[in-house]
Amino acid sequence: MKLKTFLTGAVLSMSAVAASTAQADITLRHALTGEALDLSFAKKGGNTDKFKQFMQTGKNPYNGDAEAAKKGESLYMTGCSGCHGHEAEGKLGPGLADDYWTYPRGLTDQGLFEILFGGANGMMGPQYVNFSTDDMLHIMSFLRSIYKGDPKKAEWLK
Repeated sequence: MKLKTFLTGAVLSMSAVAASTAQADITLRHALTGEALDLSFAKKGGNTDKFKQFMQTGKNPYNGDAEAAKKGESLYMTGCSGCHGHEAEGKLGPGLADDYWTYPRGLTDQGLFEILFGGANGMMGPQYVNFSTDDMLHIMSFLRSIYKGDPKKAEWLK
């Protein structure tokens, strides 16, 4: 009887560990320092189901969604185009629609989110003061929708 109780407890414990591992969020890191990003600074309203999905996978669930890209374009034009250009061609800040990334992690959805949220070198400050986390995913979907580079290099498509 004790063996059966022990085995049942062991199986339940392993199941709980496996379930919690499967549900673990990705760890977002600052593009420059590598420190974990503190999402408590995020602008209110961004903790949507899509953002929660992103936090599970590191992939933007809005990619390929034309309506999300349209919303992202509007947000981009308001907050990003002054430095990155109206077509993300680059001005004061780098271009965002080709294969060259100052921070190669920008080739992944997780990396691009980290740059947007936490900021980077130069004038690229943290955008959590301007956009919610869900807004950032919309902006990212817009940038991915206007990509002009080689699809084989598009890490977010893999």
